[in-house]
Amino acid sequence: MEEFVSVERGLPPAPGEDQYLSLALANSSLALPGGYSIDLLGSPGASNEWLSERDLAPVESDMQEMCASQLRSLREQVRALFSARVAGLPALPAALSAINDALTRVPTAPLLHWDEKTGPYRAVPHPTSQVVDHALATLAADAADLVVGPDSERLTACGSSPCNRFFLRRGRRHWCSTRCGDRARAARAYTRRTQHKTD
Repeated sequence: MEEFVSVERGLPPAPGEDQYLSLALANSSLALPGGYSIDLLGSPGASNEWLSERDLAPVESDMQEMCASQLRSLREQVRALFSARVAGLPALPAALSAINDALTRVPTAPLLHWDEKTGPYRAVPHPTSQVVDHALATLAADAADLVVGPDSERLTACGSSPCNRFFLRRGRRHWCSTRCGDRARAARAYTRRTQHKTD
């Protein structure tokens, strides 16, 4: 498994990930040959690293499992939104709800709270959750911009099994990477040879 991890971490970003952070989020769970998978958000530390690499959180953020879980949950809803868009189907209500919830998580002002001893006061949310809420709102806005913008017509899913990455298509390209294209061509060639032998 370690071999797969190092190979997949070296996989170049899918086309469009440099423009849309939400594509990178959707692609942070990788399906690999042989039934393996890698979750780049699989732990609080990994989630913190992923966010900080994209300037969505400070490196020293003390990410907790609850926050990492929220990020993984948004990822699944973004994937559902992208899948629906690629298939030309209506978005699932749960995906729309999750995106809208994330968009409205960041308050524009300190919120009003009540303390039993001192009474009312205003304060911003806990710093760690504020960082995560800001990241979730940024990623949700990015996903919304992608599916309603002109690039939505180019959004597609990689055509090489078992790859599950999304990318922005250029021309007739069907694969997210050269590696996936080579794997798909090799599978087609194998199928042709196998069928030719049985005929």
